[in-house]
Amino acid sequence: MDQIAALKWVHENIAGFGGNPDNVTIFGESSGAGSVSLLPLVEGSHQYFKRVIAESGSPAMSRSTEQAIEITNAFMDALGCETVADLQKIDAEELVKAAGDVVLLRGLPERDGSFLPLETLDAYADGAAKDIDILTGCNKEEMSTWKGSMGIEGYSAWANDLKARKLAQLTDEEKNMVESFYQDVDGENGDKLSSLLDQIWFIAPFLRTVENQTMAGGKAYAYFFTTRSGHGNELTTVLDHPEMNDPAIDETFSKTVRKMWVQFAKTGNPSLSADISPDGEAHEWPLYDLEDKQVMVFDEFNILPESESEIKLVDWDQTYFLTKHYIF
Repeated sequence: MDQIAALKWVHENIAGFGGNPDNVTIFGESSGAGSVSLLPLVEGSHQYFKRVIAESGSPAMSRSTEQAIEITNAFMDALGCETVADLQKIDAEELVKAAGDVVLLRGLPERDGSFLPLETLDAYADGAAKDIDILTGCNKEEMSTWKGSMGIEGYSAWANDLKARKLAQLTDEEKNMVESFYQDVDGENGDKLSSLLDQIWFIAPFLRTVENQTMAGGKAYAYFFTTRSGHGNELTTVLDHPEMNDPAIDETFSKTVRKMWVQFAKTGNPSLSADISPDGEAHEWPLYDLEDKQVMVFDEFNILPESESEIKLVDWDQTYFLTKHYIF
């Protein structure tokens, strides 16, 4: 609701800053990408924006009312609280610590059936966002960021808990499919967990979003960043912070990426002709379609569209179906 209020203000005031209220693009990464891909599903929102850029996040980043209650109860139990009055007596630092321990990455918008539909991904298939242009995708090995920050022992415990919570939602047949995928991944347990969570949190949901948007007759452009591994690692390129790249990323590549993002925001099509492309080459970014499933791959020294069947982002048999259970 606060985001809708902010967008309403932009719509009413952007002309005063030289902007066009009828050509607004909303843009987010991670939970921000979840927000900008959920906003088109809010009744009355389309008057405030025309396009969405969602990086490493999707409408799957939401929770049911039952999950919201479950998380609230776990939070209250961790603090030894039974009432709001009890909660108000807790020190702020203790609240923050408990939130990190219990609510970490689970504090998501609620699919209440009123403000947000009960099935946000299905809403895309039903055409709720078909008049909104969408550019979305993710990076390779997104979960490596958490593995690096938590350490392998802490990460494995956390990721195993997420895996167990997911498996508890599944039928025996579905559990067998997930376990088969898990066992097929090369590497140690942490690598297997990361690969599975990459599928559940990022790859399968973003592909289902573009599949459903396309199915409904809407426009969607899909991408996959391979320049650096990890969650958020495309932002230094997209937002022009080369000082944060170690090792450095090719400057012309970065300028070309930014130009494509700007071109999408301006026109609804991120393709570049050679005369406006910073690298002097034409880059035709095809719309996602249900047959060829073209995804723009961003490698530091090569930008080109490839069929999903060639790059094999998702396991259509063993993990794509998990999007019906959302990310938690």
